[in-house]
Amino acid sequence: MAKRRSSSSSSRNGSKNSKSKRGIPDESLFQEIENIPLRMAAQDRYLNYSLSVITSRALPDVRDGLKPVQRRILYTMFQQRLDSSAKHRKCAKVVGDVMGNYHPHGDSSIYEALVRMSQPFSLRMPMIDGSGNFGSIDGDNAAAMRYTECRMMPIASEVLADLSTRTVAFKPSYDGTREEPVVLPSRVPNMLVNGATGIAVGMATNIPPHNLKETCNALLKLLRDPEIKDYQLVAGDAIQGPDFPTGGLIVNTKEELREIYATGTGTIKLRGVGEIAESTKAGDILRITEIPFGVNKATMVERITELVYANKLPLVEEVRDLSSEDIRVDLLLKKNADPEKVLAYLYKHTPLQTNFNVNLTCLTPTENPEVGSPRRLSLKEILWYFLKFRFDVLTARLTNELNSLLKRIHILDGFALIFDALDAIIKIIRSSEGKADAAAKIMKRFPAAKGGLDAEQTDAILELKLYRLARLEINLILDELKAKRKRVKEIEKLLADDHEDFASSGRWNIVRDELTQLVTQYGSDATSRRRSKIMVPTEEVEYTEEDFIIAENCHVLITVDGWVKRQKLIADPSKSRLRQGDKILACVAGNTRETIAFFSSLGVCYTARMQDIPASTGFGEPIQKLFKFKDGERIVAAMSLDPRIIGNIAEDPKGAYYPETHALAASSDGYSLRFGLQGFVEPSTRAGRRYARVKAGASIVDVMPIHGTETVLAVSADARAMVCPVDEINYLSGAGKGVLLMKLAASDRLLGFKPSTGDRDLLTVVTNRGAKKTISTAKYRTTSRGGRGIELQKNGKIAEIVDAPIEPPKNFEE
Repeated sequence: MAKRRSSSSSSRNGSKNSKSKRGIPDESLFQEIENIPLRMAAQDRYLNYSLSVITSRALPDVRDGLKPVQRRILYTMFQQRLDSSAKHRKCAKVVGDVMGNYHPHGDSSIYEALVRMSQPFSLRMPMIDGSGNFGSIDGDNAAAMRYTECRMMPIASEVLADLSTRTVAFKPSYDGTREEPVVLPSRVPNMLVNGATGIAVGMATNIPPHNLKETCNALLKLLRDPEIKDYQLVAGDAIQGPDFPTGGLIVNTKEELREIYATGTGTIKLRGVGEIAESTKAGDILRITEIPFGVNKATMVERITELVYANKLPLVEEVRDLSSEDIRVDLLLKKNADPEKVLAYLYKHTPLQTNFNVNLTCLTPTENPEVGSPRRLSLKEILWYFLKFRFDVLTARLTNELNSLLKRIHILDGFALIFDALDAIIKIIRSSEGKADAAAKIMKRFPAAKGGLDAEQTDAILELKLYRLARLEINLILDELKAKRKRVKEIEKLLADDHEDFASSGRWNIVRDELTQLVTQYGSDATSRRRSKIMVPTEEVEYTEEDFIIAENCHVLITVDGWVKRQKLIADPSKSRLRQGDKILACVAGNTRETIAFFSSLGVCYTARMQDIPASTGFGEPIQKLFKFKDGERIVAAMSLDPRIIGNIAEDPKGAYYPETHALAASSDGYSLRFGLQGFVEPSTRAGRRYARVKAGASIVDVMPIHGTETVLAVSADARAMVCPVDEINYLSGAGKGVLLMKLAASDRLLGFKPSTGDRDLLTVVTNRGAKKTISTAKYRTTSRGGRGIELQKNGKIAEIVDAPIEPPKNFEE
C-alpha cells in the first residue's frame, strides 16, 4: 500500500512537472490571486509612492530641520568621527558609506546634498567644512567627489549633541543591518536658520533662512510668554524677517512679513544692492555688491550685458565682473546718467530683483516616531514644535543619565561594602578555584538578602585592580559615590517638576540656558550678523522707456517680402541691399524714441519703437520675428509716427470730429475707411491692434496718411479709376469694414489709391502688357463714392501700381 501511495504521489508530481514543463501554470497558483479594479491598484500604489517621496526625500522635519539625505550624511560623518577638529576626509568615502549603509539612492544626489551643505552662499550656517572646489555662486559645479574632502563645521556638533546617549528614536536601516536616528537631537533651530527647499508629490516647501540670534531670541521670547501672538514674534530683537546668506534688500512692509509668518505662505520681494562706488570723468561707477538669494551671478551679469549690447540700457557704457570671494560687479555709467533710474531698470528687467515664495510646509511628529505628517505651519507653531522637541530630548538625556548613575551607584555601593572587609575578600579569592568559585564564596559571605552583594557587584569587585585598594583610591571612590548620589537627587527633582510651568520648571530653564549659550557661542561673531536688510518700501523711481533709448535719427526700411532693418542714414533707398527678387515697400524716417507703425493686409497694425527694429547693413530680419502674424498675412504699408514727420495726429481740442492728420485705408473689395493714429503711438504687443475689419477673401491694399486732403484717386485691376471727396469716406473711432469706395465687378479688385490735395498729383501704373501709364488726378472730375469710375483704356488690365522712387522724407531734420 505504501508503495502504491508513493507511486500515486509520484504520478501526481509527475503530472504537475509535466504541466510545468509544457508552460501550463499550476491551478493552485490562481487561488492566491485577487481581482481588483486597475483604478484602485494604481491609486494604492501612487499613494504609497507619494507618501514615500513626502516623508523620505523632499520635506524637512520640523524638529531638526533636515531632509533624510542630509541627516544621513551628518550621522555617517558622526560615526566616522569627522568633527571640526578631525582631518579632512575624501568626500567619496563619506558618500560611499552613506549610500551603502543608509541611503540606497544614486551617489550623485548624495554628493549634491553634501556640496550644498558646505556652500556659504546656499546655507546661512553651513554644516560641512569643505576642502577643494565646492562650486560657486556663478553656477560652477563642484569637483568630482574623489578630489574633494570634507569634515563637519563646529555648528554641526550642536546638531549631533546627545546622539551617543540615544536621546532620540532609532529605526532600522533600509537593509535591516544597522540602525539610524529618526531625527537628530539638534540644539540648533536648523529649519529656520538654514531654510529648506523641496518638491514632493502634490506639495512643496520653500523655507527662507533666518538669523540664528534672532531665531533664538524668538524662542526665548516664546518661553517667557507662551501666549504671545504671532505678530509679536516678528518685532524687536526677535525675528525681523528672513536673513539670506547672499544679503540683499527685503522690500516688504512689517505688516506683509507678519502676515507671511502667521499664514506660512506669501511672497518676499528681494533686491540686490547697488551703489555709486566712485566717480570719474567718464562717468560714475555703479557697483553691485549683493545679489538676491538663489540668483546665478554669471547669468545675471550676462543678462545685463545683453541689455547693454542690445542698446536697451544705453546709460551703461561697460559691465565688469570683478568678483572674488565678495561680489563686485561694476557698471560704468555714461556721463550725467541717473544711477537711480539705472537701478530701477535693472530691478525690472534683470534677476537683480526676484520674488521668494515662502511655503512653511514640513513634517510634524505623529504617534509613529518613524513617520511624519506634512503640514503648513505658522512661525509660532514651528517654534513650539522645536521647543517641545528640545524638552523631550532633554528629558530623555536626564533619564538616561539617571539610569547610568543608578547603575554606577549600585557598583560603588558594593565597593563601599567590602572596604572594611578587604582582608577577608582577598583571603576568599586566594583560596578559590577560579572566578566563578570566588564569586560564589563572596556572595555567600555577603548575601544579597541581608543587604550584601549581588552578582553584578561581585563581578565588579573581582575585576577591580589591586591599586584601587589603596586608601587614597578608596577615598576617591567614596567621594564619587557621594557626588553621584547628589546628582541623582538633582535629576529626580528635575524630572519630577511640572513641565507646563515655563517660569519655574527646571527642565525649561535648562532649555533656556542652552539657547542662550548657543547665541553666545555662535551668534556674536561677524559672520552671524544680519546680512539681509529690511527696507521700508518707498515710492518706486519712475522712468520711461525713452530714458533708456539714445535719441538719434534713423531710417527704417521694409520690403515687400517682409524684411525690415534700421540704419542711421539711408541716402539712396534704391541702393540698399535686398534679397533676390525682393522690392522696397517703404522707407520711413524718425527718431529712435518714436513709434513706427506697420499695417498688415488683414487689418492689424503692429507698432514698435524704432529702437527695437534690428540694426543691420545686410538684408535685415523677417518682421515675423518681432510680431505674431497669421498665415498669409503681410505688410502693405509702414508709417512713421514721429511728430516731425507725420504732423499732428492728436484730436483737435476745439472739438473737431477727427484729427487734422489721420489715415485712410482701402481693401481689395472696394471698401474704404478713415481712422485716427493716436491709439497707435504706444508700442503694441506681438499680436498688434486691429484698425479695420476685412471680409473673407479680401485684404487691405494700402494705408496712407491724410493731411487736409480733398480727394482720393482709386484704381482697379479692370483699368477703371475714380476720384471722390475724402469727406464722403466715414471716419471710424474703432475697427470696422468702412463704406463702399468704388463699385467693382465680380472679377475686379481694387489695386490702390492716392490722396490728393487738389493739385495735379500723378499715379503711375503698369498694364498687363508691361506698359507704364501715368494717371493725373486733375484729368478726371470728382464724383461721389460708390460709382464704377471711368474706363482708363479699352483693352487690357492694370497689373500693378508703381509709386515714384522711394526717398526719405524731405522734412527730416535734426
